Amino acid sequence: MNVEREHVVPPVPGTHARELLAALQRYEMRNVTYVSDDFPICWESARGTIVTDTDGNRYIDLTAAFGVAAVGHANPYVASAIADQAARLPHGMGDVHPTEAKVRLLERLVRLVPEGLDRVFLASTGAEAVEAALKTAMLARGKVAFAAFRGAYHGLSLGTLAVNGIERFRAPFASAIATPTLWLDFPALDPSASDRGLAAAADRTRAALAARDDLAAVIVEPIQGRGGCVVPPPGFLSALRAICDDLGLLLIVDEIYTGFGRTGAWFASQHDGIVPDLLCVGKALGGGFPISAVIGRARVMDAWPPSDGEALHTSTFLGNPMGCAAALATIGEIERLRLPERAQRLGRLVASRLEPLRTARRVTAVRGRGLLWGIALDDGDLARRVTVESLQRGIIVLQAGLSGEVIALTPPLTIDEQTLLHALDVVADVIETECRRA
Repeated sequence: MNVEREHVVPPVPGTHARELLAALQRYEMRNVTYVSDDFPICWESARGTIVTDTDGNRYIDLTAAFGVAAVGHANPYVASAIADQAARLPHGMGDVHPTEAKVRLLERLVRLVPEGLDRVFLASTGAEAVEAALKTAMLARGKVAFAAFRGAYHGLSLGTLAVNGIERFRAPFASAIATPTLWLDFPALDPSASDRGLAAAADRTRAALAARDDLAAVIVEPIQGRGGCVVPPPGFLSALRAICDDLGLLLIVDEIYTGFGRTGAWFASQHDGIVPDLLCVGKALGGGFPISAVIGRARVMDAWPPSDGEALHTSTFLGNPMGCAAALATIGEIERLRLPERAQRLGRLVASRLEPLRTARRVTAVRGRGLLWGIALDDGDLARRVTVESLQRGIIVLQAGLSGEVIALTPPLTIDEQTLLHALDVVADVIETECRRA
């Protein structure tokens, strides 16, 4: 792989981007895109790890565009698969007249996921996959309430807001959420804690779940992504799996962010050796094309009745042929390039490179796994300055965390080692500089 470098000519954003952003603000609904004098840029193209903006500046992308570009931006195999499919059949009738691409993807997903998950529902977005999982659990259990974790992010549709553990997203629409969710505390890995900490967290979770008799399922992210890249202690997911089994609850694992190699395994839940009842995937699945899925145990998914010609839960773009072709090509690339193993190896380099930041002023935590990392600062405004200054220096990072206090790093899994280390050095220097100024 070729070493890739950033190249930025101030000001950022540039002249053309400023013109586009002015038009954007005239026409786009408010509360979508944040615009200020120094943020954002307007993307023109992207390839591999490099993003080029409308003013010709090049940036190293440490976000993979929300984790989507796991196999690299504009991966040629994925792009070719989409183009070939578009030339033959860009759209089908997924719940009426299926395509071969849809059937092949269903087969491929069942072979890929942990044994025991053998039914698939395809959708377009992560929120759609989560909603399908919630509906499935309701049918299978005959109950309508859920347990979820504070800090969790499962989408922003009205249905998923019921289990979204970030209050600012829920608050404006709280009155529309009819059934009260049971909120659980998500334990964060503490290297200095003993096994008693895990046992205590499991005991608290068990007691809270046992006190409710209206729950259909527990939904959990193996690592909280939008909530701040929070990694639970080893064994927590297996303890949660055992609790759900004992109490007769279904376990929904949301791997929309963590799936397809990002944490060093195909799915992050495999680190704890568990098999969920329902597994939600998306983001990286399509290599840039919108496609998602919920994959579940037959005994759970078969709670849906056989189709009588009118599906109870469907969408116009279910099993879109281009999405299926993109997903098949993406899975093939992850396998060919051995990206889960690569993420695991590069994750050790990231840990080593970020280690000095653990003791830096105003850095409260450095945590992650594989190529999903978060640098927690003590203030969201400080994190914003780091994000903006990193962009000025040619590195794209994202804010995460309940108050935007975490710098999230989720680069393409194909990123060149030297490019990654160089970008991390730039971000670390920005953090240390901004912390000294504060």
